Amino acid sequence: MTDAAAPAPRHAAPRVLWLGVLMAVLVLLAALSVAIGTREVGLDDIAAALRGQVDTIEQAAVAARIPRTVLAALAGASLGMAGAIMQGVTRNPLADPGILGVNLGASLAIAVAVAWFGIASAQAFIWVAILGAGGTAVFVYAVGSLGRGGPTPLKLALAGMATSVAFSSLVVAVMLSRGDIAGGLQAWQIGGVGGATFARMVHVLPFLALGLAIGLGSARKLNSLALGDDMAAGLGERVAVVRAIASLGAILLCGATTAICGPIGFVGLVVPHLCRLLVGVDHRWLLPFSALAGAALLVGSDILGRILARPSELDVGIVTAFIGAPFFIWIVRHARVKEL
Repeated sequence: MTDAAAPAPRHAAPRVLWLGVLMAVLVLLAALSVAIGTREVGLDDIAAALRGQVDTIEQAAVAARIPRTVLAALAGASLGMAGAIMQGVTRNPLADPGILGVNLGASLAIAVAVAWFGIASAQAFIWVAILGAGGTAVFVYAVGSLGRGGPTPLKLALAGMATSVAFSSLVVAVMLSRGDIAGGLQAWQIGGVGGATFARMVHVLPFLALGLAIGLGSARKLNSLALGDDMAAGLGERVAVVRAIASLGAILLCGATTAICGPIGFVGLVVPHLCRLLVGVDHRWLLPFSALAGAALLVGSDILGRILARPSELDVGIVTAFIGAPFFIWIVRHARVKEL
């Protein structure tokens, strides 16, 4: 991207300061996530569990929270960046893996694959989820492009929400037809990070790493798209190729996250909007900030879910819905669904 296409310059010092603050908040939340749960633990138990000891119930509890915290951070970072990419690709302030139906597409694909084809391996789950997310993204964009005016933000949001409702009903229909797997699918459908293990996470790490790399590598080109298709083409960008590559990164992030956590909504909607208040619209800063803020939001939501429902807990997908739904209404009312 040429300098003429770059966003208006901002001083780097405030951004670096906010970056440090955000990283400190994430570290603090991660420490709280390890320490807080249904069972009280002390610093000695935490230190022992970090060294790999599980001699007591308290140490075993801490050992179970560590991978859960890591998974929440990874999932939040992936969904936060995916939301920022989707909003940049579509120039749609309402774009989000949940609102555009991408997460539900991955969910439906997994439900069908489990019920009708009997898939059970972690690798198969990931590939099925990615294909479902990708197919849904193409479908929603095609439907939102119909009619006069092309793929406007409002049409894309309506197409995505209609697709989400339809796919959610289809998931229920699949579960009703297979009572033997309905319980597991229903629990997974809520979206959560409970029961996380490092062995399960290993399978999704390559997909998440590739998605993050593609997203960060597309930052400059997303800045060009923000100027409009005609201007981006005039600056030498192949608009369709840029959109396809950046969307691939978002689909990998959404699909892999949904495969291991289930569909978690609103993280990709809330986080990019808040990060724009801190760093502006330059995707070279917005994407990494969205990843860090998304990780902090999901780890914090997981902690909140444990506190609010003690001695039980709320899945993180329920907590993010409570946070994100009012935010979505506020955007619709005050942002008037303008393009970015």
